[in-house]
Amino acid sequence: MNFEHSQKTQDYISRVKAFMREHVEPVEGLIYREMQEMNPDGNWRNWKLHPLLTEFKQQAKSEGLWNLFLPDAELGKGLTTLEYAPLAEEMGRMLFAPEIFNCNAPDTGNMEVLYHFGNEQQKQQWLTPLLAGEIRSVFGMTEPDVASSDATNMQATIEEDGDHVVVNGKKWWSTGLGHPNAKFTIFMGLSNPGNDRHNRHAMVIVPLDSEGLEIKRMLTAYGDYDAPYGHGEMHLSNVRVPKENLIMGMGKGFAIAQGRLGPGRIHHCMRTIGLAEKALELAIHRGLQREAFGKPIIKLGGNGERIAQARIAIDQARLLTLNAAWKIDNVGVKAAMTEISAIKVAVPRMAQDVVDMAIQIHGGAGMCEDFPLAHFAAGVRALRLADGPDEVHMGMVTRLEMKKYMSR
Repeated sequence: MNFEHSQKTQDYISRVKAFMREHVEPVEGLIYREMQEMNPDGNWRNWKLHPLLTEFKQQAKSEGLWNLFLPDAELGKGLTTLEYAPLAEEMGRMLFAPEIFNCNAPDTGNMEVLYHFGNEQQKQQWLTPLLAGEIRSVFGMTEPDVASSDATNMQATIEEDGDHVVVNGKKWWSTGLGHPNAKFTIFMGLSNPGNDRHNRHAMVIVPLDSEGLEIKRMLTAYGDYDAPYGHGEMHLSNVRVPKENLIMGMGKGFAIAQGRLGPGRIHHCMRTIGLAEKALELAIHRGLQREAFGKPIIKLGGNGERIAQARIAIDQARLLTLNAAWKIDNVGVKAAMTEISAIKVAVPRMAQDVVDMAIQIHGGAGMCEDFPLAHFAAGVRALRLADGPDEVHMGMVTRLEMKKYMSR
């Protein structure tokens, strides 16, 4: 395994870093503050994207820093999972940065679904404007009335009715539902209840303005609405969409999900490593600049050792994630399930510890909007549940480990 960055990757890293340094970092604090002022509460109908982000998106597109995640040389940049990973890390240093490069969740996962599994009509109608950054999308999987850690518990339904399918159910924690440019959701539901448990579900494209689809509310994570992106709850009652909106067909939902979630978890984890790096950087600056009891804070109370522990933990998590990315590229998602599940547990836990340490060094400043650390804390804690809780991923690792010995 060789994790040394290719020349192509090094060039993109340099370009992304330069873009962030020259354009975004000087106004980072301003954007955080003004986005909160522009979107002060949970009324998503009035949420707005900061105009500077719209400008940055156009700049990034004009500079060829666009759709970096997509391994297609024409629609994206043809980067492998391993090549894209360090770019996702750079974007993860700011909560809003992935959108600047059209590399934001859940759009990246939805674009990959449409790219790999969508038909030509779906690609033209939905993938093309997503790739252009003209619209945003949502992924509807988690449900409020069942234990969604077991996705086969899903109660939402997708039923055929002539040339249409009828969709019913509730979804929540649907990321991006509050974004002013969100236009559709990829909705997963029970479609073939008589099939075996992994062939019972389907995915269908549902426009958010469909009759019978109601956005009930945006949810907070530790009081944070994450505006103007949002994680919302939507109810669908007898929503009719053309059968052509089915992705691959009835009963194919889990097969699609397996392909979607592998690279998506690499992206999540690498962005989270970037977030942890930013938290560590903030902690060191704060620890060096502030004094208490006659010494810099970094030299008090074991803080120096905590900095060292954070450095070690971040580097361990990065290597584990790059290993998973390498394995996806070389042997495929199915053969990399242990590594994918491992990083989904290890990386958010690492970041939670690093961010908590940074908050402690900042004192009261770490708890308020003057720094992004409180937002970081909410995000990384949520990530230990998003795309499956820690326990599910540890269960996967356990089963795969046991299988090695049971087959002997």
